[in-house]
Amino acid sequence: MDRTIPTEDERLRERILAELTVLGFTGLRVGVHHGIVHLAGEVPSMSIRQIVANLARQTPGVRGVANRINAPGAPHPDRTINLMNGEENDQVPQ
Repeated sequence: MDRTIPTEDERLRERILAELTVLGFTGLRVGVHHGIVHLAGEVPSMSIRQIVANLARQTPGVRGVANRINAPGAPHPDRTINLMNGEENDQVPQ
């Protein structure tokens, strides 16, 4: 049996999905590429959208979050990533 060692991105994805499941947030899509978490899906409120993004941001190893979760009143999903390098609103086009 060939067991593949998961990459750091795969470990981050699994960690975030596990936390979301514990909190009851299922049905969301999570992808990670080079430490950048990409969130997608639908939630019923902006507060839940923010909770999910904060959970991802607080996960050790995450470099940034692209939040494309739809919620009532949410901004149109764009192609920016909020990086966490000490600057509050640092955005880099994808």
